[in-house]
Amino acid sequence: MENLWEGVRWALGIDVAPQALNTLQICLRAVLVYLAGWAILRAGGNRFLGRETAFDIVLGFVLGSTMSRAINGSGPILLTLVASALLVALHQLLAWASFRSHRFSVLMKGSPEPLIRDGKVIPESLRKHSLSEGDLEEALRLHAHLAGPSEVEEARYERNGDISIVKKKDGPRVVEVRVEQGVQTVRIELG
Repeated sequence: MENLWEGVRWALGIDVAPQALNTLQICLRAVLVYLAGWAILRAGGNRFLGRETAFDIVLGFVLGSTMSRAINGSGPILLTLVASALLVALHQLLAWASFRSHRFSVLMKGSPEPLIRDGKVIPESLRKHSLSEGDLEEALRLHAHLAGPSEVEEARYERNGDISIVKKKDGPRVVEVRVEQGVQTVRIELG
């Protein structure tokens, strides 16, 4: 059993100075950290994967930085993995608290802000988020296939930095049909 432990210690470079780690040890550490990271995220529910809110991105940066220390040997491998698990658990706790409390959610994640209301651009909101009218028009064209703000019921700067757009509802379309000269015109409203 002691030989097995010594083999693991050598393979992972435990108690070896970071500069003395060889390529095999770094590769084995990378595989171990990858698998442990995957397990930690699965246990944490994968909440932040695929999200793009600042709340979730911060975890990605900090987690990546923390786990890299285990790979390059600048941090003890076991303690670094424990710290990573703690970060994911803390993130889950904050996400749960955000779910339970609207105020806490706004504190952690911010709140959406209207950019256009009833076809009218709100210049103060554009300034607050450093958006030009050109940026807003680009979002209208790309995301909603609209030519301009007049076609928008509401556009919001969302908590994740995206712009959401609600098109104005079209009024009824009127079609006039003439059956024959001298006969009254039939007017049909399509809604």
